[in-house]
Amino acid sequence: MQIDTITTQPYSDQNPGTSGLRKKVHVFKQPGYLENFVQSIFDSLENFAGKTLVLGGDGRYFNRQAIQTIIKMAAANGFGELIIGQGGLLSTPAASHIIRKNNAFGGLVLSASHNPGGPDEDFGIKYNVGNGGPAPEKYTDAFFKRSQVIDNYKSSPIGEIDLDQIGSQQIDDIKITIIDPVTDYAELMQSIFDFNLLRQSISAGYITLLFDAMHAITGPYAKRILVDMLGAAPESVINAEPLEDFGGHHPDPNLAHAKELAERMFSASAPTFGAASDGDGDRNMIMGSNIFVTPSDSLAIMAANAHLIPAYAKGLSGVARSMPTSQAVDRVATKYNIPCYETPTGWKFFGNLLDADKITLCGEESFGTGSNHVREKDGLWAVLFWLNLIARRRQSVADIVHDHWQQFGRDIYCRHDYEAVETDIANGIVEHLRSQLPTLPGQAFGEYVVKYADEFSYLDPIDGSISKNQGIRIGFVNGSRIIFRLSGTGTVGATLRIYLERFEPDVTKHTQDAQVALSELINLAEQLCEVKKRTGRTEPDVTT
Repeated sequence: MQIDTITTQPYSDQNPGTSGLRKKVHVFKQPGYLENFVQSIFDSLENFAGKTLVLGGDGRYFNRQAIQTIIKMAAANGFGELIIGQGGLLSTPAASHIIRKNNAFGGLVLSASHNPGGPDEDFGIKYNVGNGGPAPEKYTDAFFKRSQVIDNYKSSPIGEIDLDQIGSQQIDDIKITIIDPVTDYAELMQSIFDFNLLRQSISAGYITLLFDAMHAITGPYAKRILVDMLGAAPESVINAEPLEDFGGHHPDPNLAHAKELAERMFSASAPTFGAASDGDGDRNMIMGSNIFVTPSDSLAIMAANAHLIPAYAKGLSGVARSMPTSQAVDRVATKYNIPCYETPTGWKFFGNLLDADKITLCGEESFGTGSNHVREKDGLWAVLFWLNLIARRRQSVADIVHDHWQQFGRDIYCRHDYEAVETDIANGIVEHLRSQLPTLPGQAFGEYVVKYADEFSYLDPIDGSISKNQGIRIGFVNGSRIIFRLSGTGTVGATLRIYLERFEPDVTKHTQDAQVALSELINLAEQLCEVKKRTGRTEPDVTT
């Protein structure tokens, strides 16, 4: 095989964030930019000669072009086989499963997740290791370090690969296999859930559903599983065709961006169940007729009812949540006497716990839940979990939620996002908060007395690694919390996320509006961080 070594110069901004490198398309299109980062990944890995690499993405703009570039580079760097989703498509959880099923060395997932797509929008790339999960920090740190000094990359002048033709071909030393992106994943879902019960419940009209694929990757997956395999009406899946620009919409499954779904679910003709997934298929939003289920509550309800799902009938080894996620799942873990771990935000932190069988379920407040079936969060898996739960309990979504609150109490919760805050201002807010931490414990703000105030640091119980500066926590004697964190998933400025939580044991107060119930904490958060004062904004960009 001919191998070309191309001289390049490093870019200073290739530090992967929470889940890979995300930049505007025009940044990735700079000469050598994509190539530098991919070569930095390959240069940081060892012993992959002749091994298998999985490759696919969410279909956003630049996906096909990037895949052709990576094919040439993977061949030149000595991989023995590439497994690529047809059309260059693979949902993130499907990619994780295919890595695991084929004992692949790893995989490259091309996505900017829930960020918008298009020529002027976002693109992203991340490396997943052999367990199917996102590369831990020791890997991403090495990628960035290498990118700062890289002076050449390798490529092979093989022709363009037909990404739409399923099958295998051998080109010199590398085998290239194009697979149906859905089949393996659909088979995995059949092994977890009771598809017979779901088919019966849907055909009998007990369950009616509406799934919004948001013109993103889960459209083909939802049509195959929900419509073809489970018998839901074709119109049950909307916005099903993956588009390079997601139809001009923001593929983020929340009430602000999945407006069509939300309007239908809060109407008089709402179906039993509604859901949406994001750009790369790893996030989920769960709704019932006239009710929205917060991701924190969804995780807790899944944990409390996991025994009703065939794959988890023997119980859970443990559960985990990201630090900003509400403490609702902690209460379930306490009742069932199983471990509950608190990790930083980022799915890679769950990987070691899952591999060591310390946990079975895990989740984040940012619309991500998953289990030990893959090493990524999984949007359609969560949808099927809820459908299986409705079919087994024979209750509406609202009844399931209210029964849970009655048993465990309600952690009233919301998140306020201030997006694209100028970086210097965002960093100034964090420094202002840090300066207050030593003096906050013991202070009283109305009914809220500060119990602790710190910056979250995580000691991985499996490998002993330490992750610092993972968000500022202010906890109160009554169990309430305010969390401040800069998000690592945007491409412009910084997103300040404020998480607000108050435990309410009184059943008569469980149905109150979260913004009303949390109003004192919302005002206190502004008093502490001054985001409105410092940015001139009057309200958050997104409230969930």
